[in-house]
Amino acid sequence: MTLGSVITEVGAATGTGALQTPGNPVTNDDLVYFTSASGYTGKFADKLERPASRIPLLTSAPTLLAQRPYVLLLPTYGGTAAQPGAAAKGAVPKQVIKFLNVEANRALIRGVIGAGNTNFGENYCLAADIIAVKCKVPVLYRFELMGTSEDVAKVNQGLEEFWTHQSQKPA
Repeated sequence: MTLGSVITEVGAATGTGALQTPGNPVTNDDLVYFTSASGYTGKFADKLERPASRIPLLTSAPTLLAQRPYVLLLPTYGGTAAQPGAAAKGAVPKQVIKFLNVEANRALIRGVIGAGNTNFGENYCLAADIIAVKCKVPVLYRFELMGTSEDVAKVNQGLEEFWTHQSQKPA
């Protein structure tokens, strides 16, 4: 999967009517995250000690529906590019693509926080970069693996400042 195809997948609206069923979980949290089975990103979200909702691990699970603006926290998958300078195949988790394919979820994203591994080189936190470009929102922060206590403090402070600034913008 190239950078272009990932952006196309994230941007491909599937419509929201079929997904907004009584079985879909909803969230009013201003932080939405995805964590893989390894749980690194989830452990970081837990360390923030703030309300946050997890995008389901299984793509077959009902899609989480955001009810208010949120910041997305996610890892980057993959660390090897098909060719030098090419995007890592599968950088954006399929579960996140499914979540953002819901037009209402995509409309409410306000920023992205990326988790990654510096061993990925130029693909470090690439998923956050891809989503930021496609959804026209800023990458607010990047951290490695489970993050440090310094990362936790910076993200918490940054989110407080970000939401304060967002609330001051005219509607």
